[in-house]
Amino acid sequence: MTSPDLTQANIDKIAELFPSVVTESSDADGNPMRAVDFDLLRQELSDHIVEGPQERYRLDWPGKRAAAFAANAPIAKTLRPVREESVDFDTTKNLFIEGDNLDALKLLQESYLGKVKLIYIDPPYNTGSESLVYDDDRTTTVAEHLRRSAQTSDAGERLVANVESNGRFHSDWLTMMYPRLKLARNLLTPDGLVVISIDENEVANLVRLCEEIFGNDNVLGALPVVMNLKGNQDAFGFAETHEFIVVCLRDKPHATLGEFPVEEEALTAEWSEDEYGLYKEADNLRATGVNAPREKRPNLWYPIFIVPETLEAYVTEDDRPLDSRHATVWPVNPEGEELSWYWKKSKFAAETHNLVLKQTKNGYQFYKKQRPDLGELPSKKPKSLWFKPSYSTSTATKQMKELMGGRYFSAPKPVPFLEDLLRIGSERDSIVLDFFAGSGSFGHAVMNINAEDGGRRRFVLVQLEEPLPDGSDAKRDGFPTIPVLARERLRRAADRTRTLAGLAGTNLDTGFRTLRVDTTNMADTGTVADSLGQAELAGMIDSVRSDRTGEDLLFQVLLDWGLELTMPIKKETIDGFEVYDVEEGALILCTRPREARDSSLSLSLGLPQPSRSARRFVSCSSTKTSRTTRSASTSGRCSVNARHTLRSRPYDRRSLVGGA
Repeated sequence: MTSPDLTQANIDKIAELFPSVVTESSDADGNPMRAVDFDLLRQELSDHIVEGPQERYRLDWPGKRAAAFAANAPIAKTLRPVREESVDFDTTKNLFIEGDNLDALKLLQESYLGKVKLIYIDPPYNTGSESLVYDDDRTTTVAEHLRRSAQTSDAGERLVANVESNGRFHSDWLTMMYPRLKLARNLLTPDGLVVISIDENEVANLVRLCEEIFGNDNVLGALPVVMNLKGNQDAFGFAETHEFIVVCLRDKPHATLGEFPVEEEALTAEWSEDEYGLYKEADNLRATGVNAPREKRPNLWYPIFIVPETLEAYVTEDDRPLDSRHATVWPVNPEGEELSWYWKKSKFAAETHNLVLKQTKNGYQFYKKQRPDLGELPSKKPKSLWFKPSYSTSTATKQMKELMGGRYFSAPKPVPFLEDLLRIGSERDSIVLDFFAGSGSFGHAVMNINAEDGGRRRFVLVQLEEPLPDGSDAKRDGFPTIPVLARERLRRAADRTRTLAGLAGTNLDTGFRTLRVDTTNMADTGTVADSLGQAELAGMIDSVRSDRTGEDLLFQVLLDWGLELTMPIKKETIDGFEVYDVEEGALILCTRPREARDSSLSLSLGLPQPSRSARRFVSCSSTKTSRTTRSASTSGRCSVNARHTLRSRPYDRRSLVGGA
């Protein structure tokens, strides 16, 4: 036993009197702790301004420098294809990546730089009831870090949750989010946006974090989304009905946001139809505002004439009626002020069909007809408070149970809510990303919206290989991890979407190519010879890890060269060599499988000429590669054939030919 920690007891007392002076910090060993900002405490106890460190407006927390380092630190990892966990692997344009999303975001930086139109994430809400799964200690595994920091037992049982009593309750969450959002920003198109679901625990910090990463002008704010109209009765003081979405733009001057389609009920109630199509009544044709007076726009001061029997309206060049019995209307308001029309006389003459004429107590009034764009249904700008009955979390849980046959997630995101995000944040051919994919709701929404409007949106989903709890319905029914469950959900959602779409669903891309974050394919052969024992020498011969395949190498090349990971792949076997043809010749990779005893995996790759022959590339690696003599490696040494090929054609970054 130890005596009470009086310092912490004193800090607790100070916190009761002056909560603003208590902050988060770390001790000399890096352990989290609460601390007192003595400059702020002095100010609280002073009757004048206390001199202290230079003040500046910024968001700061213990671990921020480490978070910035985590965003920039390189990793020796790759993405390995998992065909058996994929659907339509060779043709789909969708990706499902299993692994830590920080690693995945780093690996996607070249291939998807500036290509993603919409990023949606639903990160951990930091409620204090559960731990943060993501840990970015890059020097150890997550399990090792948790054990060393006494957060797990030797058996791997979690001992410490990120509860509010933790000295770094907010800091840990910010440290987790900061590098991921920085990397995500790089992937956005100039007109792209990020939408983040969050609750009240971290919404204030998240807005400030986004302002730092995206810039103040590019953060549109935190919009409430009502997902529980009955309200959470367990909440203190108020029955919580909503959470938030924080909306951030890549570059506001380039940004475009879509609108919601008008629902059928509103279409019938609010819109009318004439021979020119749908319309609804809009603004008065008489101008308002500072530029409305007659003297400011004299060319828009003219009379409009009306035939009383037919209510036909017309204008004349000389401002005289065709018949003295016709009524005359000037742009004069009820107060008698002489104003102007919004339209020129020529526009009025050409577009009287776009006006509604009404007779009121103030005389004849003209109203403009608002019409949707040609070929489009009417739409409306989203409001700053989002609510639809279909956004209900309980409804989403029920629908998930109907689809999967069990209550596997307590609060999945409602698919109609995500569909609306896609309506305002994506175009029909956009790439969209969710790197906290969970049960795969976002991918489900993409399939639905493509079926609705005939789009070809492509999704990239990233989910950590997080085990589902022992004793849970999901684990009992054969879903050991969240990615396994999410992929099955996508398969079933695809079947349902195609069925509901009928013939229109024939060409829908409802597949996904599964990739897994793993260590690099290249073996570590850089060890100093003096540090090796005789038994270890054999393992240093091959430059490619023994458990890797030609297709593993292909995807590492796609990443290294910045090519999209969904390019179609054709594989042929020619004279015992595996030849991979990517995008009909955009990339050719040829590998020679390992022989039982005396050779390592060998590869050649290049950008073929129009008159290419597959055998030409096979010949680049046809020299047998023995365990004691290698002709080349992918780290830069080239065989004679490879060097000859490079000299005989103009250099291209994608035209490297080598063997290993």
